[in-house]
Amino acid sequence: MKAIRFAQTGGPEVLEFVEVDTPEPGTGQVLVETAAVGLNFIDTYHRSGLYPLALPSGIGLEGAGVVVSVGVGVEAFAVGDRVAWTGVLGSYAQFHVHEVADLVSVPDGVTLETAAAVMLQGLTAQYLVDDTWPLEAGQRCLIHAGAGGVGLLLIQMAKAKGAEVFATVGNEAKGALASAAGADHVIEYTDVDFGDAVEALAGPRPLDVVYDGVGAQTFNRGLSLLRRRGLMATFGNASGPVPPVSPQELSANGSIFLTRPTLFDYIATREELAAKAGSLFEMLVTGSLDVRIGERIPLADASHAHELLEGRATTGKVLLIP
Repeated sequence: MKAIRFAQTGGPEVLEFVEVDTPEPGTGQVLVETAAVGLNFIDTYHRSGLYPLALPSGIGLEGAGVVVSVGVGVEAFAVGDRVAWTGVLGSYAQFHVHEVADLVSVPDGVTLETAAAVMLQGLTAQYLVDDTWPLEAGQRCLIHAGAGGVGLLLIQMAKAKGAEVFATVGNEAKGALASAAGADHVIEYTDVDFGDAVEALAGPRPLDVVYDGVGAQTFNRGLSLLRRRGLMATFGNASGPVPPVSPQELSANGSIFLTRPTLFDYIATREELAAKAGSLFEMLVTGSLDVRIGERIPLADASHAHELLEGRATTGKVLLIP
């Protein structure tokens, strides 16, 4: 089979499309033929070494496909079942062996491409608005990168809860996408200071919560927009990691809260994963959540996909197709 591997950290050029042995499932495992792989910023962090891995390594954490063989003792899945996953390293591959506990069933009415597109980003948006800061009607939130994969889903979920949504985007076309997703106020950060724009619309320190997947470029200004006892949820590093923060700075900004959440602490058990994925799929089946797949790129061109993602040249979700 073909898969993406890398033997040293660096830029997109370190990713290699290579031929490797097709694995066999062991006890309690299944072999899945991958239909689509989700591209995420965490993949670039693994490739660059920001999040270190033992090398050489596979790459990629999410996808969806069809079970093609099962190991001894497997009862939860059978050949032909449609499944999806997240948090499984090495997903940039035509076939992948999975532990049963890592998989969720994909229901009728949800395509495998859509399932691959939402496992990491959809579950991330879900825990941010349901758990990290449970949004309530009338609250104000700021969502950075509003036209990105997480951003478009997060806007929809925040609006479903009745929140007032401020979203930042990089250009007019991306702004149109954020507006279509339901954002009340769309700010092109390339034209204005986004903090000035937020305060011009809503007054000083108007926000209950900032959902920041951008990182270094937006973090400090975001802190200055939070109301007393508001929350900064910094969940990504698209512009680089956030520098160290003194607890005194949080106090000086109004006893605000700071968290650096990660999805895998919200789906740490099989029960949590199944419940959250089930709720997410239900939103897709009923049409209350729309998923934008911005591009489908051949798996062989994974390095190009990384270039597009890091260059802020994508909208919605990018899929790699084996």
